[in-house]
Amino acid sequence: MSKKKEKELLEQQRRIEAFDSCYRDIFKERWDGLKSKLLEKSNPIAFTQALKQPYFMDEASILVASLLPLNGQEAVLDMCAAPGGKTLVLSSKLTTGTILANDRSRDRKVRLDTVIKEHLSEEKQALISTTNKNAALFGQTYPDAFDCVLLDAPCSSERHVLTSEKHLSIWNITRPKRLAIEQFGLLCAALDAVKIGGYILYSTCALIPMEDEQVIKKLLERREGRVTIIPITLTDAEDREYGKIILPDKANGKGPLYACLLQRIS
Repeated sequence: MSKKKEKELLEQQRRIEAFDSCYRDIFKERWDGLKSKLLEKSNPIAFTQALKQPYFMDEASILVASLLPLNGQEAVLDMCAAPGGKTLVLSSKLTTGTILANDRSRDRKVRLDTVIKEHLSEEKQALISTTNKNAALFGQTYPDAFDCVLLDAPCSSERHVLTSEKHLSIWNITRPKRLAIEQFGLLCAALDAVKIGGYILYSTCALIPMEDEQVIKKLLERREGRVTIIPITLTDAEDREYGKIILPDKANGKGPLYACLLQRIS
């Protein structure tokens, strides 16, 4: 074995040990069972409502996207939309409303456009616009413009870290903190972009509270009096300090997926 390869393997092992230690500290004796479920192959289900053909996704994603209260006529913003599964769920509830679906990655936007084109009728496609912008600027670009906002924020995505060398290679102990700062910025932009009385659904596929309820807590503290938490009912979910989370060891393999529904009040 070359020295370079040996060094790479040692670094990989170091990351695995650091990751395991971090999440064992959070989940304690539960971690081994949760980790085992995360390592199992996910079992996507077909979403078919108002689609030309089925789209396969984690059932937790369908349940969470369905939490955004829509009557079919709203102006909706999907801030980080690719690959597009949650956009399809939102579109299934639209009649005369519109969706602005955004992703900052040009490549991911191409995938988003493909998913929309392949799964939606021309009539439904006409209700959706896609963009390739920095969502953190949406509060400035589209102030008070939307009735509902879905922020499925970029996150640590620990299930991928456990099953993908590529994702493991970019994980380190400080990454959740950096992501939480980005998530808070995006959530502030969502708050500025939604109308008073409108709703924001914040979600991640992160396990770590720093990227989930602690982001919500920070918003409540920093934007006191502007937003309130709306109670949600979410099948197979567990309560967090704010919002709920679906974890695969107690949800028949679904998730992980965190969700919190907020309403702008001023």
